[in-house]
Amino acid sequence: MAIPLVLDCDPGHDDAMALLLAIADPAVELLAVTTVAGNQTVDKCTVNARRVLSLAGVTDVPVARGADRPLVRRLRIADDVHGQTGLDGPLFDTEPTVPESPSAAQDVLIDVLQKHSTPVTIVATGALTNIARLLASEPALTPKIAEIVWMGGSTDRGNIAPLAEANAYVDPEAADQVVRSGVPFTMCGLNVTHQALVTDDVLARFERIGTPLARICVEWMTFFASTYRQLWGFEAPPLHDPVAVARVIDPAIVRCVEANVVVEAKGEWTSGATAVDLFNYTGRAPNAQVAVELDREAFWTRIVDAVTALG
Repeated sequence: MAIPLVLDCDPGHDDAMALLLAIADPAVELLAVTTVAGNQTVDKCTVNARRVLSLAGVTDVPVARGADRPLVRRLRIADDVHGQTGLDGPLFDTEPTVPESPSAAQDVLIDVLQKHSTPVTIVATGALTNIARLLASEPALTPKIAEIVWMGGSTDRGNIAPLAEANAYVDPEAADQVVRSGVPFTMCGLNVTHQALVTDDVLARFERIGTPLARICVEWMTFFASTYRQLWGFEAPPLHDPVAVARVIDPAIVRCVEANVVVEAKGEWTSGATAVDLFNYTGRAPNAQVAVELDREAFWTRIVDAVTALG
């Protein structure tokens, strides 16, 4: 039976690829898409989510707009990475055909959790603002959440500050609340997503699919590669967000270990850092599954198969 899933995202090139994987892989059933400000404004992220679903031919999954700013901080977007639209690269002449839900993300999340017969997995590939608000406002619904799987954080260095990964840095207060909530939590951080590199052989696999959608995927990843090369000197960019979806699809693709995770929200130089106690220095009980190793071949096979299936 497919795993029921909600994807909370801020598309974003890697979010777009995560959406395609969640749409097409038979191991999961995508129930809803909610958006949050992060890679771009929530307005642009919502349009981008609608665009991805339109490209994939999906008409029965609601796309709901979520938080337009962090819980307490000023929003910082990543237009230096994802461009002015958040999905720079391909040129689109038409607006997406999939409409925006008339309901806000919070209401869609509540509705999905209340109505689904089994607990739902939430995959979050942006700041955790929507999820923190949900847990704070509807604590009675937490048993309806099977797990929260987050692309965020890192066991080592950051990518927006010396010790902070971008999704944690945008709203560390929200991340801290979610990690401390007691809901089963998996963190797929930079240490594992940097194993998901879009190398030339990966791009060639998408080129060989030969469909218009596959060509758009190549254009997205090529643009993403150009900003990673310019900003960080990467020869091949890491495709972060699909790693979190892959972990749900097949846990064997993303090996995790148990550890205690704390999110730093107050440090002058460390705000947004995820302190992952891999060696139990503190003696605190584990509160998370922390991703440490990616089966790269299995990962890319699932994504290539998903894009191929979408035609």
